[in-house]
Amino acid sequence: MTEWTERDIPDQSGRVAVVTGGNSGLGLVTATELARGGAHVVMAVRNTVAGERAVADIRRSLPNAAIEARQLDLASLQSVRAFAKGMGDDFPAIDILVNNAGVLHLGSPRTTEDGFEAHFGVNMLGHFALTGLLLGTLGPAADTRVVSISSTAHRGAHLDFDDLMSRGDFKPRRAYARSKLACTLYGFELHRRLERDGSPVASVVAHPGICRTNLSPRAFEEADPVSRAIDRATQLMFAPVQAGARSQLHAATAPGVRGGQFYGPSGFKEFRGPVALTRPNPEAADPAYGKKLWTAAEALTGVSYL
Repeated sequence: MTEWTERDIPDQSGRVAVVTGGNSGLGLVTATELARGGAHVVMAVRNTVAGERAVADIRRSLPNAAIEARQLDLASLQSVRAFAKGMGDDFPAIDILVNNAGVLHLGSPRTTEDGFEAHFGVNMLGHFALTGLLLGTLGPAADTRVVSISSTAHRGAHLDFDDLMSRGDFKPRRAYARSKLACTLYGFELHRRLERDGSPVASVVAHPGICRTNLSPRAFEEADPVSRAIDRATQLMFAPVQAGARSQLHAATAPGVRGGQFYGPSGFKEFRGPVALTRPNPEAADPAYGKKLWTAAEALTGVSYL
């Protein structure tokens, strides 16, 4: 079977795509390739200066690209609501939502504007609220997709529903892994609810394997010297970011993708390799856990849907 790459992305003309964290790393590759395919791409970024710089860089190689940057801080529910309102006012339909943005902090615990532990608040709750607030704009057109981004880190994680904010015995890598388990669990629960509701929107989950993104280098700055040295050495074995983005690009655009599917690299331990269907941590696919997480997320964010 021929390996799927970004060259296989079908024509995206007339489609609107939102990519959170679209100004760097996996998000930048995703936004660039969707724009190359003809989509109108909205980079949802925390830092609009960096976002505009990324837009300018893309337009140097793709002068006709329909791409823009809009401010979205997933650590602020007020910002999430403002972004969603602006999108609803300006676009009759959104065809692709890639919930790509993520944080990894290796230092002491951080909290969002709303008091959530940063990993869980940004990686999961921010995207939960964003998707719900955009849901009315998603779906009018055929083949609309929401892509939730998982991580290989989710496989060894377990959600403690009595301590979703990891306040007890905080360990940053564990908090990150739990947040990615929550993202994965959310993607599958969203699929079940959309399917039950008869919605044409497909919720798909993807993970990039182990690749060189800007997520880890930022985290290195907060780590101890030994951890920094180990992590920088292991980065040499990581796949390039262009390869890492293929899973989410495939999930967002490839023909035949269905809601409830999970894509990732097919190589050793799914670290890298051609995109293929994969299986999640069993906890991530458990409907009972999915329902429990959904109820908690609605209560925490104040955003209720489906």
